[in-house]
Amino acid sequence: MNINATMLGQLISFVLFVGVCMKYVWPLLTEALRERQQIITQGLENAAAAEKQLESANDAADIALEEAKKQAAELIGQARSRANQIVEEAKDQASDEATRIVQGAQSDIDQEINRAREELRARVSDLAVEGAEKILESSVDRNVHQGMLNNLAAQL
Repeated sequence: MNINATMLGQLISFVLFVGVCMKYVWPLLTEALRERQQIITQGLENAAAAEKQLESANDAADIALEEAKKQAAELIGQARSRANQIVEEAKDQASDEATRIVQGAQSDIDQEINRAREELRARVSDLAVEGAEKILESSVDRNVHQGMLNNLAAQL
C-alpha cells in the first residue's frame, strides 16, 4: 500500500465524517446548546425576578411589622388609659362610699346624742322632782306639775 493512497483515503473519510457531522450531528448539538442557554437565561431571569419579589415581600413585611408595632403601642396606650380611668372610678366610688358611711355614722351619732339628751332630760326631771320632794319634804304629784317639768326640761 502506498502512503499517499492511505492519506487520500483518510482525507476522504475525514471530509465525509465532517460533512455528516456538520449536516446531522452539529445542528442537534447547537440546538441542544441553544435550548440549554435559553433555560439558563430564563432561570437567571426568574432568579432575578424572585429576588425582586423577595425584596418587595421583605419591604412589605417591614411595613406590616411597623404598622403592627404602632397598633400594639396604641393598644397599650389605650389599655393604660382605661386602667387609669378604672382606678379613678374606683377612687371616686370609694370616696363616695366613705362619704356615705361618714354621713350614716354622723346620723347615728346625732340620733344617739338626741336619745341621750332625752334620757338626760327625763332623768333631770326625775331628779328635780326628787329634789323638790326632799326640799319640800312633801310629795309632789307628777301629773299635776307635768307642764312645769316639761318647761324645766326644755330649758336644760
